[in-house]
Amino acid sequence: MLRNDDGKHKLPTLHDVAELAGVSAMTVSRALNGKPRVSAKAREAVEKAVAELGYVPNPSARMLAGRTSRRIALLHSESMTSAYLGELLLGALNEAPERNVHLTVEQCPPTPSAEDLVAQVADAHVAGVILAAPLCDWPELLSGLEAAGIAVVAVVPDEEREGIASISTDDRRAAYEMTGHLIALGHRRIGFIGGNSRHRSSTRRRQGYLEALAAHDLAPEEELIASGDFSYRSGLTAAEALLSLPERPTAIFACNDDMAAAAITIAHQRRINVPGELSICGFDDTPLAAAIWPSLTTIRQPIRDMSRNAMALLCQRLWPDDPGTPHRPERLRLPFELVRRQSDAIALMH
Repeated sequence: MLRNDDGKHKLPTLHDVAELAGVSAMTVSRALNGKPRVSAKAREAVEKAVAELGYVPNPSARMLAGRTSRRIALLHSESMTSAYLGELLLGALNEAPERNVHLTVEQCPPTPSAEDLVAQVADAHVAGVILAAPLCDWPELLSGLEAAGIAVVAVVPDEEREGIASISTDDRRAAYEMTGHLIALGHRRIGFIGGNSRHRSSTRRRQGYLEALAAHDLAPEEELIASGDFSYRSGLTAAEALLSLPERPTAIFACNDDMAAAAITIAHQRRINVPGELSICGFDDTPLAAAIWPSLTTIRQPIRDMSRNAMALLCQRLWPDDPGTPHRPERLRLPFELVRRQSDAIALMH
């Protein structure tokens, strides 16, 4: 019997089984779920360790052992902004009681391995997990969760994968429309602040920006494209660079609201009137967008709705016989909206 440092009984984890068996956590997951690529010797060691520790390896067995299986995790990474995470959490938390599900939140540690993350999620004793980008684009993590028998719904993945439900919106088209909106206001020098390169959504938004320029016969200028990582601090640095150009842009489109808010801060510091001299637009429509001055023109991405639908899709897959469960397709694309507020205006003629 395992005990904590305070002497109390401790439930065995996947890591405990792996340590006792002398194999990896991923091997334990594969052995317990009857997957291939596990040697007979390793499988025997895992079975012996499971019996010795009394480890309960799957959701249905946990339920029989008196532990609930109606648990779903939301796994998030450090690269996710607090505003985006907050919207994801609110959506999942609102849906969980409707589904009679307990939501647990798991944070991805810095520089994790896929194996460690699989073990972390398995040790949370959940039946399914909501994965947002960039974690939902990690093949080894997805394979490991599948091997552990944990259902997955991907939120805004780069590509659809067999056996994994997904929720998304059209980032490329949304960026295209926002850039086109600024062009329609007469802007020709439009700065762009990119997001974290690990997030494929940032790549798609940049693609939409470039396609809109090309559609209006505007050549892209490298000096007008600044790098960020979705954080407010990176937005300050990027906006400083853009507004220090000899011929500064008349508009800035940032890949999220945090970086757009940072651009407004730099403009205020330089006594540049927003939107009279400089239009600034963002993406996501987090609560920050309506709270700052001037309030932010942005793309409303239905983050809460995506999270609610992710929870519903997991429940549909895990407990299809629940009464009153409406059927949803396992590939959902939700609409975006361009929300115009106070931070954009017709370009001044030079």
